This record gives sequence, C-alpha cells and structure tokens, in this order.
Amino acid sequence: MKAIDTLQRLEQMDQLIRLKATGSPREFASRLGISQSMMYNYLDLLRTLGGPIQYNKIATSYEYEHPVTLQLGYTKK
Repeated sequence: MKAIDTLQRLEQMDQLIRLKATGSPREFASRLGISQSMMYNYLDLLRTLGGPIQYNKIATSYEYEHPVTLQLGYTKK
C-alpha cells in the first residue's frame, strides 16, 4: 500500500509545517523517520501540488507562505 503510505506521510508533513514544528531539515527528516533526500522529494511533491512552502531560518522550521488547506481524500457533497 505504498500510495497510502505516501498520502499519510504528506499529511504528517503538512501538519508539522502548519504547526511550524519541523525543525531543521535534518530534524524534519528524523521526525518523519526518513532520509533527508527522501524528505526533500516529499517537499517537492507538496510544492508540485501547490504548497507554498518556505524555510524560515529564524524559526528554524518550514512554513506556509500563506494559509492553505491540503486535501488528499474524498469529501461528501
């Protein structure tokens, strides 16, 4: 179920970014239990999906440039 694992990882990353609690790139990768290069791949995917992600050196965390909502599942109409 690799697709589900990827979706869960993206949601986990979104939550940490939203809370501005990622830490440095090394800490972020460690929190996710993945390598730094894999973490960068996931960040690129989030950016491809439209995530306005930037790194704040002062806060030592990735953050969104403006409020956004990540939706990866179905919603009832």
